[in-house]
Amino acid sequence: MEASRVASHKKRASRLAAYLVFIDESGFRLMATVCKTWAPRGQTPQIPYRYKHDKVSAISGLSVSPRRHRVGLYYAFYEKNIQRADVCAFLRHLLRHLRGVVIVLWDNGKIHRGEAIRDFCQRHLRLRLESFPGYAPELNPDEGVWNQTKQALANSCPKDLRQLRKQVSGEIQQLRRSPSRLRACIHNSELPPFL
Repeated sequence: MEASRVASHKKRASRLAAYLVFIDESGFRLMATVCKTWAPRGQTPQIPYRYKHDKVSAISGLSVSPRRHRVGLYYAFYEKNIQRADVCAFLRHLLRHLRGVVIVLWDNGKIHRGEAIRDFCQRHLRLRLESFPGYAPELNPDEGVWNQTKQALANSCPKDLRQLRKQVSGEIQQLRRSPSRLRACIHNSELPPFL
């Protein structure tokens, strides 16, 4: 049911010759994300880290072009929690880079609703916003972008926010240069196939 609702947005995007952009936000903390590892018997692996809870917030958009189905990745970082004004700035960034109609698909988060977002849409008529069904992150291919990024950064221990941002940016740049990995994010989501 939920996937068929998203399929109708894809059909509309095809009819309008519009870009589809899947948007999601994520956060990266200075504290290491610990994953499984191995060590010689009797030697417990240890990851040194500072007890800081500072973080970098990020927003990204995984785009699919209307004609040739080329994939692209756009992103921005913030030192604080992402607010509606930051979302509007990111949407403005997308509109600067993508020509024609842009259909954004995202979750129904609080920062995606509100007067600022509605006003932005009324001023930019080539932008259309659609929400995924509630509690359906498996439908959003941009979740795959963050999963791959966090998996690549697992067990790393940056010293400060500057180093954390540099590591995250480096991983996203690698992902951005790999259309096959971006397509994998789309194929691994529970969306009906369209690429």
